[in-house]
Amino acid sequence: MARRALTEINAGSMADIAFLLLIFFLVTTTMSTNTGMQRKLPPPPEKDVKPPEVHARNVMAVLINKDNFIMVNSVPMQLNRITEKAKEFLANVNRREDLPVFENKEVPILGNVPVSKGIISLQTDRNTQYEKYLQVQNELMRAVAELRDARSMKEFGAHFDDLEGDRLDAISKAIPLAISEAEPRRSVKSKGK
Repeated sequence: MARRALTEINAGSMADIAFLLLIFFLVTTTMSTNTGMQRKLPPPPEKDVKPPEVHARNVMAVLINKDNFIMVNSVPMQLNRITEKAKEFLANVNRREDLPVFENKEVPILGNVPVSKGIISLQTDRNTQYEKYLQVQNELMRAVAELRDARSMKEFGAHFDDLEGDRLDAISKAIPLAISEAEPRRSVKSKGK
């Protein structure tokens, strides 16, 4: 039986085709840019301006340690209790002496209203898992969102997410987003290691 000679396939144009396909997919693919948390950072402070003094009763300290345990004002707390604790702290409905004070401020549309001076300070350890940090951050944001939604329903009969313009600004000023993030702490190593 006679053997046929195998002819070589010219692969020169294959590289061109692969390159064109790569360019096509890079140009037509959309990248999701909505990842992470959207926050507007405050402007840097002036060099000669001293930070305002904050009284201890106006601060709710939330700490996530290297083992991902949550402490609120030095008391261990489960993740599912943080939202209610933050709402209780920020709203201070009964004006308790151990919770934040309120200051009357002029808010457009709402008039002269009491605004909490409470600040939630969130601090993590350098070894805290990012997932745990996000879970705690979400619970704190939920607390503010629920307070704003309740105030919005009371004032305007609409959910906070449905508000626009001046009404949205008014509720945002009456219940400010006062979550401060401190620089992560370094883990303390034991002496024997």
